[in-house]
Amino acid sequence: MLPPDRRSTESTSSPALLKRPPYTMAAAELLEELATDASTGLALAEVAARQRQYGPNRLAEAAPPSRWRLFLEQFHSLVVWILLAAAAIAGVLGEWIDTLAIAAIVVLNAVIGYLQEERAGRALSALRRLSAPTAKVRRGGPTHSEPTHSEPTHSEPMRSEPMRSEPASGLVPGDIVELEAGDNVPADVRLIRAFELAVQESALTGESSAVEKDAVAVLATDTALGDRRNMAFMGTIVAAGKATAVVVATGMGTELGKIAGLLGATPPERTPLQRQLEQLGRVLVGLCLVIVAVIFALQLARGGALFESLLLAVSLAVAGVPEGLPAVVTITLALGLQRMVRRNALVRKLPSVETLGAVSVICSDKTGTLTRNEMTVRELVAGEHRYRVTGAGYAPQGAIVPADDSLPADGSLPADGSPPADDSLPA
Repeated sequence: MLPPDRRSTESTSSPALLKRPPYTMAAAELLEELATDASTGLALAEVAARQRQYGPNRLAEAAPPSRWRLFLEQFHSLVVWILLAAAAIAGVLGEWIDTLAIAAIVVLNAVIGYLQEERAGRALSALRRLSAPTAKVRRGGPTHSEPTHSEPTHSEPMRSEPMRSEPASGLVPGDIVELEAGDNVPADVRLIRAFELAVQESALTGESSAVEKDAVAVLATDTALGDRRNMAFMGTIVAAGKATAVVVATGMGTELGKIAGLLGATPPERTPLQRQLEQLGRVLVGLCLVIVAVIFALQLARGGALFESLLLAVSLAVAGVPEGLPAVVTITLALGLQRMVRRNALVRKLPSVETLGAVSVICSDKTGTLTRNEMTVRELVAGEHRYRVTGAGYAPQGAIVPADDSLPADGSLPADGSPPADDSLPA
């Protein structure tokens, strides 16, 4: 069991367990510091204790709002409040048809917005369940009364626990995991053994090429994140080779978790559409007050009764409120959202649709981000002959056809997927 002074209720494992950054320590020293064993891993009781101590290995997320709160959020707009006030005033004046019409429009607007956001929330939850990662982990090591070793001794051969597939959310610092080509790195790990290991870290560092790793390296404290070649980080992908590693940070204690924490600390901003609607609402409030004041004064000057003059002024102000504006805006955004869904783009908040339309400049790294970071052959020259190559990337689809052969402008294959009849190369 870990000493009491090293316990922490936070999900930041590395600072609580280690005296120095893991990439500055040799593998044997790190294993001893983490009280684990490369051959047998952590004891199951110790895994359970550390899971209670550090929590699940996942990025922290805000709890989704309840359904009633999500519905009430649809009314958080100055224009909607103006409409509700107009409906109330119309009711006081006895204009029940106007009251019901305005209320119906406000409720319709809220229902449409709620249904769209609730549907998007369910879709995101389903995607998270489908993408729940697993990890190959070695567990079942010696109990605390037994000594731990980083390597087996000659006099007493060490048994080796087999790897088992476990949910990545259950990983804890000190777990021994195995990585191989195609795996998602489930947590921040320090490599113990590596064989021709290369990791694609573009999602974390922006480096488009796979980074070669070295488990033997011991690095300086000031080594930049992208140069820590004895480490592999959560959210990256193993491009080649295989390795055995020890988990040194989980959840929000990982490098990816630190980025998520910075993003979560940024307060949400109003979208351009929301700011414009708020401005319009303030203008409408000002105009209504001016109209009420002017008409009320004119009516009194003409000898009208005080109460009747007030009712007339308020009625005209209510009539000037654009009742259909929120519904028109919401329906327009909903139609745009449906078009994006047909293109496999999922938007959680309706106003974000308009925000995307207002974007004029997008700054992004290109290789591996906007592009797929896959080399693609388009044309071959063999002697005096030229050939075009269809298909894209590493997918085993496409054909080699003479350059003068008729193909669609985008180079795609016929609808049935078969290559043209004269696609064979000369002997």
